[in-house]
Amino acid sequence: MSDNSRETRVLSAVVSLVDSLLDDFDVVDLLTELTERCAELLDVASAGFLLADPLQRLHLLAATSEQTRELELFQLQAEEGPCIECYRTGEPVLVADVREYSQRWPQFVPAAVEAGFTAVHAVPMRAAGSVLGALGLFSTRPGELNDADRLVGQTLAHIACVAVLQEHPPTPVTVVSPLRSALAARVLVEQAKGFLSEMLNVSVDQAFRILRTYSRARGEHLTDVARRLIRDRHTRPELIRAMAELARTQQ
Repeated sequence: MSDNSRETRVLSAVVSLVDSLLDDFDVVDLLTELTERCAELLDVASAGFLLADPLQRLHLLAATSEQTRELELFQLQAEEGPCIECYRTGEPVLVADVREYSQRWPQFVPAAVEAGFTAVHAVPMRAAGSVLGALGLFSTRPGELNDADRLVGQTLAHIACVAVLQEHPPTPVTVVSPLRSALAARVLVEQAKGFLSEMLNVSVDQAFRILRTYSRARGEHLTDVARRLIRDRHTRPELIRAMAELARTQQ
């Protein structure tokens, strides 16, 4: 692929994402789209965002796939891996071949290899002089991130920060409220996709796709649909029927 073609795709993605920021958007849905853009533009298998709460505990906010979600959660549980180090140091962590890091990350490396990932990278999410989290990039092939790829990854991480902090100016004091709001939204979506997966007997990945497709088709926020599915007993049966029909059309 030519450099001009790559540049055009990157600029097109950035313009599209910034347009979303200027409109009414759902933070979980937008950040999930960001992970998909990362995978597409950086030629990696998948990506995931980890966001810190006000007590500096990391949480998964968005991921390209359930497999990536599980590996990111494993990093948090094991307290080791590229995203953990990236958040703690505030610097990119670039690993061309994770198998060479078994002594550094004795728990994470076997889990990454078992999941099919060979190269893993992480870039920091920064705002107001603070590190808010990390963007993890996972590839099934060994290889470095070149300077252009690093710039694209960092740009997408910056857009993620803007999405999370849009409601308030990015100062150390005001980042707390939007961080809590974003993490609470993610919890709702996680509950809803798990519930829908069980109700419709589909995979968690498929349940999430159904939620996103339903919310986008009706112009509703993903988080609002998730909230109704979990908390509104009156509209829940109708929602489940509509999503079951959507699931049939996706088969």
